[in-house]
Amino acid sequence: MTTKTTTKTTTTKTTKPTTSKRKRAPAPVTETLARLRAAHPDAHCELVHKNAFELLIATVLSAQSTDVGVNKVTPGLFAKWPTAEALAAAPVEDVERAIATLGMFRQKSKRLTELSKLLVSEHGGAVPDRLEALTKLPGVGRKTANVVLGVIWGKPEGVVVDTHVQRIAQRLGWTKQKEPEKIELDLMKKVPKQDWDAVSHTLIFHGRRICDAQRPDCEHCPINDVCPSAFRAEKVGRKPPRVRA
Repeated sequence: MTTKTTTKTTTTKTTKPTTSKRKRAPAPVTETLARLRAAHPDAHCELVHKNAFELLIATVLSAQSTDVGVNKVTPGLFAKWPTAEALAAAPVEDVERAIATLGMFRQKSKRLTELSKLLVSEHGGAVPDRLEALTKLPGVGRKTANVVLGVIWGKPEGVVVDTHVQRIAQRLGWTKQKEPEKIELDLMKKVPKQDWDAVSHTLIFHGRRICDAQRPDCEHCPINDVCPSAFRAEKVGRKPPRVRA
């Protein structure tokens, strides 16, 4: 009589790594912002300036241009025309040559001289500290005005929403909106007013250092445990591909 033996094969279940792709519920905005500010304590406006006039001009120039590019042209620009009075009297062609390395430099040159003339005629050459007055200046929209109000006087009347702020606010679940104006309204409701200036600088630094548009470094992100887009962030907050005619 023979005895039949059978060999059992055991399979070991593998557990998912702690960095799972499961969707997380957003943590309270104030808590997450506090952690981000602690991770980026040096977050600040990177446009080099000495006063409100220089910051206003630099911010206007930053449209469709990088801060690095703007910082390369402003020292020469302000050396030639350090005040609104001086820039108002400058020939547009000379201003064009001074900022020619920036995108849309012809349009920007015209705006800078027009803006400076209005500062002289309406505000005695000084930069106004009110949103309504700032947005009446050529080339100055709500975003530019709030940069100046927040950085110079610490009293922004809204949240500056650039591409970094938009992307990260969407990834964190702070907004479902896609238009900057609507995203700003959501952030103004959720972020305490005293943090309106800081939230923009903090999210911009986080976007440049960690939360890249195409290759976000979720593994080293200080808030990956509360971010609902962690480890799938490359699929969230991306601009749709440009359709060319």
